[in-house]
Order: sequence, then structure tokens, then C-alpha cells
Amino acid sequence: MKTLHSHNLVQTEFNEIIFEKRPCLDRSGASISGLYNAWIWLNNPKQFNSYTTAAVKEVILAFREASNDRSIVAVVFTAVGEKAFCTGGNTKEYAEYYSSNPQEYSQYMRLFNDMVTAILLCEKPVINRVNGMRIAGGQEIGMACDFTIAQDFARFGQAGPKHGSAPVGGATDFLHLYVGVERAMSSLTLCEQWTAHQAYQYGLITDLVPALKVDGKFIANPLVNTDKWMDEFGKIIYGTPKRGEALAKAKEIVAKGNMDLSLLDEGVNNLIAKLLYTFPNCTMKTVNAVRQKKLEHWDKNKEANREWLALNMMTEAKAGFRAFNEGPKENREVDFILLRQLLSEGQEWNDEMIRKISPQFQQIPG
Repeated sequence: MKTLHSHNLVQTEFNEIIFEKRPCLDRSGASISGLYNAWIWLNNPKQFNSYTTAAVKEVILAFREASNDRSIVAVVFTAVGEKAFCTGGNTKEYAEYYSSNPQEYSQYMRLFNDMVTAILLCEKPVINRVNGMRIAGGQEIGMACDFTIAQDFARFGQAGPKHGSAPVGGATDFLHLYVGVERAMSSLTLCEQWTAHQAYQYGLITDLVPALKVDGKFIANPLVNTDKWMDEFGKIIYGTPKRGEALAKAKEIVAKGNMDLSLLDEGVNNLIAKLLYTFPNCTMKTVNAVRQKKLEHWDKNKEANREWLALNMMTEAKAGFRAFNEGPKENREVDFILLRQLLSEGQEWNDEMIRKISPQFQQIPG
């Protein structure tokens, strides 16, 4: 057999993320000789798998390596643990390094854009295995994937306008394609999170699986309403979070159980097994044709959005990321009313303004 060329730009040793090749499984679950899936894991569970600059670089290289590996059938993009797939960029790094530094953040955003593009141009189908929260930038890189399978405690949403940013790292380009303009507008601006059941119902994800085992049996997430479709006024309540006494009882059930993501892995492998029994080039042509709808928006907007995000590090992002990073646990948002009042009076953006509106600078009563 002739020696094949390697088309990787560099040989990479992964330290910030995990890159592994797992045997591809057939319809019966048996391993197939010589065929693999690439599993790319974000590995920062203590910070909800937020990505640092170093991790972004490795994700780019991991997707390139997976693209070039002839033995790989599909790519699984996931994260360590059961709490979060990803909550976006690392807020500590944002607050302590990039805040007030637009030229540095511009370079960082170049890397971020390359990460999203690397997913969208991957030469294998990409499955987002959502092991927990998919929020903010995590939602954006998740939506860049081709399929999403989530455990049913996962939550989905944006955080930008609440914390000094705008969800223009892909969310404003992709979300409306999944759920329509009206729901996208609501999610992108109000930053209210969707449960996994809502995300499934809205068409944001391909499938969801139960993750809680009680007395040895899997049950649906008891924290959300799954026993009826509508309330007495005809409004859909299926998949919405429970409130009050119902929520308290649901938490008691959760406390008795344990999380088990084996069905999530099974769901991912079953999806890949279905892809396995198709012509690879015809499948990728189909995948790329659908991806083109995302790329049309992404390629048109990404550079202008990168420049805006960099300059925003001098004003709202500087205040928002520092408030989240330095504020007390129960209050990590700026005083939005006071901010609007000061702006209405013509107050310029400076450190005095940030000190007035930020929770970390306010005295605690008592």
C-alpha cells in the first residue's frame, strides 16, 4: 500500500481539550475495524467548560485533524462532566485580560471566528453531544454543528445583552434558521433559557434522552412539565420549567437519583450508525448544502461583528464581564436602570460610570 500524505498543518499535542478516536459502531453496537469517530471534548468543567484562548486554538486544530483523518466517520463535539457543554468564553479571562483591550480582543475573536468556521467546514458530519448547559458562546458553537443530541437536563440560551455583549458570534446568524425569527429575537435579546424539551419542540436539537436514574430506572427530567401539552387557556406548557410546590417535589425526586449519560452516548452512536450506512460523499454534499444556509449569514457578518465586539470591550463588555467576574454570587449584573439614567444625562463611558453601576463596588447594607 502506498504511503499517504498527511495534510495536517502541524502535529498537535492537546492539553486544553481532549481529542480521542473511538471505534465506530455498527447498527448492532459492534466495533468496526479501521473506522473511528473523533470525540473532541472541552475540558474545563470547573468553569462550566468555558473556552479559554488556548482551548480555542486546540479546537480549531482538532477539527482540522478530524477532517483530514481518512478513518474517521463523524465528529462528536462535547465536554467533560454533566453540568455544562459550554457557557461560552472564559469570563475570568475576558474580565482580567481582554477588558479595556480591544486590539487583543480583536485577535482573540479572529481565533473564535476560525473555531466556528472550522466546525462549519469540517469534512465529516459533526454531532454536538450536549451533556449540560449550552449557553452564550456555547450555544453558538453548538449551532455550528450539524446535529445535536442532548441529555434532558440541558438548557439552551444566550447571555450577551445581560453581561455586556451581543450574541453575534454566530447566534444571530444561525438561531432563526432553527426556530424562526420571532423565537430567535426573544431568545437573543431577553436571554431567557430554554429547557431541552423546549429546544426539541422548537426544532433546535435533533433528539433528547433522559439522564436521571431513580431506583435503577431512567425517568424524564422531573423539573419540567411533561405530563400535559396545554394549560386551561390553550397556551403550550409542555417542556416549561415547574414552579412552586411542583418544583420543590421535583427537586426531591432529583435528589434521590443519579445522573447517567449512557443513553446520551447511545443516542450519539445510533445517529452515527445511521450515517454510516450512507454513501459518504453524497452525505457530505447534503450536509454542506444545508451548512451553506448558515455560512451565507456567517461569512457575510463575521468580520464586522468581530470589529464591533472588540470596540465594545471599552464600554459595555468592560462593565458586564467585570460585574460577572467580580460581583457577589447573588448579583452579577450591572444596575441597568441607573446605567440608562446616566446615559440619558449624557454621562460618558469611563471608570467612574462603571464604578457607579457595578455590583462589586457597592456597599453591602448592614
